[in-house]
Amino acid sequence: MTRIAGLAPDAAEGYAARVYAAQTEAWGAPLLNHRVYARRPDLLRAVRGMWAGLNRDGLLDEGLVALVNRRVASLNGCVF
Repeated sequence: MTRIAGLAPDAAEGYAARVYAAQTEAWGAPLLNHRVYARRPDLLRAVRGMWAGLNRDGLLDEGLVALVNRRVASLNGCVF
């Protein structure tokens, strides 16, 4: 559970709704951190843009991205 309530999936519109739909297809539900980012649409776009850029440009190997995600999740106490 997050300390800041995220934007509920049924309240999402536009870009946030499309991000939620893609995450639901990939993961079964929108990711909690993205629900918090979605409270501020500019922030959600910036975060998604950062990850899209990293993935598209190949700056980080796919395996390294997965390890970084898991390490950050571990540090945050997330069971991801």
